[in-house]
Amino acid sequence: MAQDLRNLFSEDAKEQDVKMSKGHEARFLDKLEKELPKKKAPSRFSYLNIAASVVVLLGLSYGAFQFFQLPDLPDEPVKVVETDIKTLGDVSPDLKKVEDYYLASINLELSKVQLTPENKELFDGYVLRLKELNEEYDRLTIELNENGPNEETLDALIDNLKFRLNLVLRLKEKLQEFNDDSFEPESI
Repeated sequence: MAQDLRNLFSEDAKEQDVKMSKGHEARFLDKLEKELPKKKAPSRFSYLNIAASVVVLLGLSYGAFQFFQLPDLPDEPVKVVETDIKTLGDVSPDLKKVEDYYLASINLELSKVQLTPENKELFDGYVLRLKELNEEYDRLTIELNENGPNEETLDALIDNLKFRLNLVLRLKEKLQEFNDDSFEPESI
């Protein structure tokens, strides 16, 4: 039963010499033509549909443009409303870091100072000077609020913070010297 299919088809093709009937091809083409009709010629209505779509699209685009367009601004110059700047740190984040650093350092150094009845007079003199520098800082902050941020005012504010920190460090040194002098044994 196992036969080679190739041999069967080659022998079968030799035995069958079939010829198509006359007109078979013409009948086949007629049937094919009926089943697959020819393409229609474009009608003028399709052009009208395309034109109407373009008009609608242009109308919607113009309407969207009018809807989202900014209103006309007056020819008068616009007044800039300045917000109140309360401190140096409100001008920029970097200046806030500088201000926070100096204020924290000043407070830290002041907290380390040990006040005694002997050094109270020295301490009070430095605190009075710190108070003057603090009042000057407040005055510069008011100037900053009135005139807006400018280089001179910002530099003056930063310098004020530096002076206050240096003053506190000098106070610490003087108190250390005062304590060292008071504990030295007196020579006889």
